[in-house]
Amino acid sequence: MSGLWFEEFEEGQVFDHALSRTITEADNMWFCNATMNTQPLHIDFHMASQTEFGQPLVNSILTLGLMIGMTVTETTLGTTIGNLAMTDVNFPRPVFHGDTLRARTTIRSTRESKSRPNDGIVVFYHEAFNQDGVMVANCLRTALMRKRPHK
Repeated sequence: MSGLWFEEFEEGQVFDHALSRTITEADNMWFCNATMNTQPLHIDFHMASQTEFGQPLVNSILTLGLMIGMTVTETTLGTTIGNLAMTDVNFPRPVFHGDTLRARTTIRSTRESKSRPNDGIVVFYHEAFNQDGVMVANCLRTALMRKRPHK
């Protein structure tokens, strides 16, 4: 287990995550098919070529999932109970096939759980950047985290 316990998170703490990921055409097409998203901007190369982008856009929910997924190993692997919310989700720039994403997390806040004395709540601010350092996504994620077990 490489995730951190609730007590190990501090407001303002920053994680520049080690994992990065290049998004392929196959990733985007599979994701759109699996989620039944038939938006032509994602799956119709001809139609997408006639837009201002000139090519298909990667599905934003795939971008969101990758951004959060890249953070798990260093923050919540094995120590989270579950996500409580994902809010303030933004996609300031498009993501295209062949873009390589990396993620950064800043801890916005921590607090004890009022209803679960063995757990705490952490608010994570996640950001995703492409290979040029351009921010392509960000969001706030609130998670219920395990406290360090008593010995």
